[in-house]
Amino acid sequence: MSKPKDRYIYPAIFSYEPDGISVEFPDLPGAFTCGDTDEEALRMARECMALHLYGMESDGDGIPAASRTIDVKVGDNQAVVLVEAWMPPFRDEMEQKAVKKTLTIPKWLDELAVENNVNFSRILQDALKSYLDVK
Repeated sequence: MSKPKDRYIYPAIFSYEPDGISVEFPDLPGAFTCGDTDEEALRMARECMALHLYGMESDGDGIPAASRTIDVKVGDNQAVVLVEAWMPPFRDEMEQKAVKKTLTIPKWLDELAVENNVNFSRILQDALKSYLDVK
């Protein structure tokens, strides 16, 4: 196990079936995805791997070393594909990702805000930033 880094490259196993391509990462248990074409499967594999690694980093889990491609055994209709994830933009995107929150306000206040075309998300964000003294 090693500390998080900016660039990861892991071997993935692409399994070719009549209904599409499934992708798994031998070094990252639980990281699975699929695609209809090689291009889509590779794009989905990059996203899957980055999300899985981001989750491991966020949880404080150790990041395993990648296997050598020559050591990855595959069966019929399978291929080993090296997948790369560049983490800095992915981490930034995840940090800026919007999350849905449910809140409760008095009915009269909701009606007044709706009448005045209030953007609830913007108001809450601005109020939280002000309250927490962040920009």
